[in-house]
Amino acid sequence: MPDKDPLSIDFSGLSLKTPLVLLSGCVGFGDEYTRVEGFSHDEIGAICLKGTTLEPRLGNRPHRLAETPDGLLNSIGLQNPGVDAVIRDVLPTLDFSATRFLANVSGATVEEYAEVTRRFDDSPIDGIEVNISCPNVKAGGMEFGNDPKMSAVVVDACRKATPKPLIIKMSPNQTDIRANTRACLEAGADAFAVINTVSGMAIDAESRSAVLGAKQGGLSGPAIKPIALLKVHEVYQETVAHGIPIIGQGGVVSTTDALEFLIAGASAVGIGTGLFYDPLACRSINGGIRDYLLRHDLGSVAELTGTLDFSDAQSSE
Repeated sequence: MPDKDPLSIDFSGLSLKTPLVLLSGCVGFGDEYTRVEGFSHDEIGAICLKGTTLEPRLGNRPHRLAETPDGLLNSIGLQNPGVDAVIRDVLPTLDFSATRFLANVSGATVEEYAEVTRRFDDSPIDGIEVNISCPNVKAGGMEFGNDPKMSAVVVDACRKATPKPLIIKMSPNQTDIRANTRACLEAGADAFAVINTVSGMAIDAESRSAVLGAKQGGLSGPAIKPIALLKVHEVYQETVAHGIPIIGQGGVVSTTDALEFLIAGASAVGIGTGLFYDPLACRSINGGIRDYLLRHDLGSVAELTGTLDFSDAQSSE
């Protein structure tokens, strides 16, 4: 029997060929990326599909994207054809033998989250990422993910709708991500994706107007990596005792970036905006991780997860 590939990981019961996950919103519904010349499913562990709601959504008015130094602001507004169309028209076109596919569930109410999850449960999808950064229309627009109690209610509702792995996508725009992690764990979370985008805006000085049609958006890319690393480590401190894995994400464009997230506590690494810099980045990142494991006499990615050493750290006080 051949030796296990050191890049392969077990993520909440799902066997992934590599620790790299293509993030929701950056590869459409999974087929667009396969059109890139040189693409190979062998380089990725999973693809997270575009955010999906119960009913079709047209999304926000333009502009929807704005480049910033070392980052990208987006305000797409969850444009999607609705869950029934995704299941009927999109899923049959995907090759589930090539990689793992994760649905991304969004909603304006707890009931919508639960219903979208239930419909994906009755589909070939491998796991479900729950985007709790959506505004709660019944609570004046406050994001579900900014309040641990509200987050737990959403997770509990989704948990009751499916036995499939539930990956909770955590927002950095909250007071205490560790408290929210604990609440989601108690409600039935199987894994976490850390972090979602950071709230921001761009202004056109000449017209004195907001660049984005929705005025504000989510910042991704290298500019948010330091924030993401800290949040991954904070979530890891809450999850490590439970054996709950994390997808670390936020500004990954190189092997070094991916290694830092693994060391901080991630079991897998998400790549999103980095694909716009280099659509074939996964190939070089995987190669770099292999070289690192060999140089440090490590037999697997799992041996690297959570190995951050504080022994020489200086006090900030």
